[in-house]
Amino acid sequence: MGKYTYKPQYGVIVICQDEEEQKTIYERLKKEGLILKIVSV
Repeated sequence: MGKYTYKPQYGVIVICQDEEEQKTIYERLKKEGLILKIVSV
């Protein structure tokens, strides 16, 4: 496998009804100090 070091990560996906709800939830969780990533599918 070479010199790659795997570091496990864990996450939660929140299903939002629309982009506005996604933005609201993102901002609320960000204020709590969480590390976030935006996903759209």
